[in-house]
Amino acid sequence: MYEQVSHSLLNEILDELKPEIRRQNLRHFYTRLGANFYAVHSLFHHLYGHRDDFRARMIDLVEVMASRYIERDEALERSDMAREMDHNWFLDQEWVGMALYADGFAGNLKGVNAHLSYLQELGVNLVHIMPMLLCPDGASDGGYAVSDFRHINPRLGTLDDVDALASSMRKRDMLLVLDVVVNHTSDEHEWARRARDGESAYEDYYYVFPDREIPDMFEETMPEIFPDSSPGNFTFDERMGKWVMTVFNSYQWDLNYSNPAVFIEMVDIILYWANRGADIVRLDAVAFLWKKVGTICQNEREAHLILQLMKDCCQVTAPGVLFIAEAIVAPFEITKYFGEDAIVAKECEIAYNATLMALLWDAVATRNARLLNRGIRSQPGKLDRATWLNYVRCHDDIGLGFDDVDIEHVGYDPRAHRTFLLDYFTGAYDGSTARGRPFGRNHKTGDARISGSLASLVGLEAAIESGDEAAIDRCIRLILLLHGIILSYGGIPLIYYGDELGTTNDYSFANDADRAGDNRWMHRPRIDWERAERRYRHGTVESRIFDGLKRLIGVRKSIKAFADFNNRELLETENDHLLVFKRSHPEHPADVVLVVANFDARPQHLDLGRLTASAHPEIARPTDLASGELPAIQGNSLVVPPYRFYWLTEQRLAGII
Repeated sequence: MYEQVSHSLLNEILDELKPEIRRQNLRHFYTRLGANFYAVHSLFHHLYGHRDDFRARMIDLVEVMASRYIERDEALERSDMAREMDHNWFLDQEWVGMALYADGFAGNLKGVNAHLSYLQELGVNLVHIMPMLLCPDGASDGGYAVSDFRHINPRLGTLDDVDALASSMRKRDMLLVLDVVVNHTSDEHEWARRARDGESAYEDYYYVFPDREIPDMFEETMPEIFPDSSPGNFTFDERMGKWVMTVFNSYQWDLNYSNPAVFIEMVDIILYWANRGADIVRLDAVAFLWKKVGTICQNEREAHLILQLMKDCCQVTAPGVLFIAEAIVAPFEITKYFGEDAIVAKECEIAYNATLMALLWDAVATRNARLLNRGIRSQPGKLDRATWLNYVRCHDDIGLGFDDVDIEHVGYDPRAHRTFLLDYFTGAYDGSTARGRPFGRNHKTGDARISGSLASLVGLEAAIESGDEAAIDRCIRLILLLHGIILSYGGIPLIYYGDELGTTNDYSFANDADRAGDNRWMHRPRIDWERAERRYRHGTVESRIFDGLKRLIGVRKSIKAFADFNNRELLETENDHLLVFKRSHPEHPADVVLVVANFDARPQHLDLGRLTASAHPEIARPTDLASGELPAIQGNSLVVPPYRFYWLTEQRLAGII
């Protein structure tokens, strides 16, 4: 009955659209809207059906979707239709990403365009350009305090440069990822300025309160995100004489999604950038979209409903566009951002695998894979038509949000273990050569997160300074080991710019007044293109890392088993230093690849006979696809050198073992 009512309402709404919209050729739009209208209407009604203006807002939403559909150009529409025919296109092993700041990578967007061949040389074909929208100088939070969602920072270029870059990438079969910050705006955004000017309609875009009564109720349960630099979750605005919710920084005002006008505005912005050529839209801070007194104001059910509704709206206008959920939350919460009880992702098709990232860093510090193995086993399964974004490093700090149950299960005390990890990666632990710094220290709890580049955290910076060739070699092997795992784990590997060259910490951020208070800028480098040329000089650090990654990426793309069809099996071993898992393709089950990684500084042994007996009916001679070498075998044991990994395939050479 409800479905019949909603379709009757659809016809009424279509009749009420603006004449200039109805005059357009909307054939595909009408088909997609009809297919998705039940979900769109029911979700919108669930969130906003109690409001007197529900019907008017529903018409506004459909007009936004229709208007953006009309603007979508033919090339993007062809891409939409092709991807509708192949829903699994993004699960293929061919995709390898890189995240970069346009100015840090190549000065501006024109520079990024000019260096696309460099990315292709490495094998990268998915590029996430970090936030480039207009932000206030000195209060940008690395691009995440947006003052205008439709214009970019003039230092980076123009909208024409965005269009040119998107067009160039399409011609090269490269995917463009762009950010939309959905949780908050800068306090200098037009909406915030109009709220300050007393326009009640725009006050309703935010959480604004006349006194501390309700803010204090929120504070009872809300955690602090940046306790050292921006304590608390509310800021008093002198001009309004009111309190505003500011979960991240005092200059970032949280949007109020209980107001349908906010939802419609943000859908319009997402579709705007889809029409600018974004193949994938990264939705920032999605866990925070719904605030409720008495909760931590993260991971609320309504936040998931908002994401489902955003996805359904995008399916109508730009169905070829994917969503990335930037939800750095507990492992059991992360998979919910794909959407629950479904095969196809109902919210976001891609999510950051922050759990794997943190577990990898634990393995680096402890030189064993106990917590890594345990954490992977504890991670909930994902949907079939969804995938992980696997990464070693990113623009943000490294959090230590492991599950205490997992930490205790492998024999560590949770608080003491986090203290050890912090000390290890900041160089305070005896024998550590890591050069990280603590970030976001909470003096109430003692917790902190970690800043620092990949190269500096694994000790490469210290090794280069000392001229210790053996240490340099160990660090390079560790860098390749970490990337070897994200390239084979299952999902889209995301390399962080500079890591392909072994870029170390950039301490010059301390000389910039706008950045000195945020040591994450230490690992947001500016690429030295003269230094990058060293990748062509055999034996240099740059050459060894770049060529190593290039080789691995090329091999990955040729291995069908590395496509992501929930086809990873973690295998039990008796060696705590090893991570071992099996990959196979559902259509080619005989093509098995065994991934073996040694996190220890000493050689380790794997009982290959015992393992192959479970993985394959016959004992076979393994070949390492990553290097093309035949690994050393002692009896039935595979010898795994220090900080080495293998992608093993089985060649049936009877009698060798």
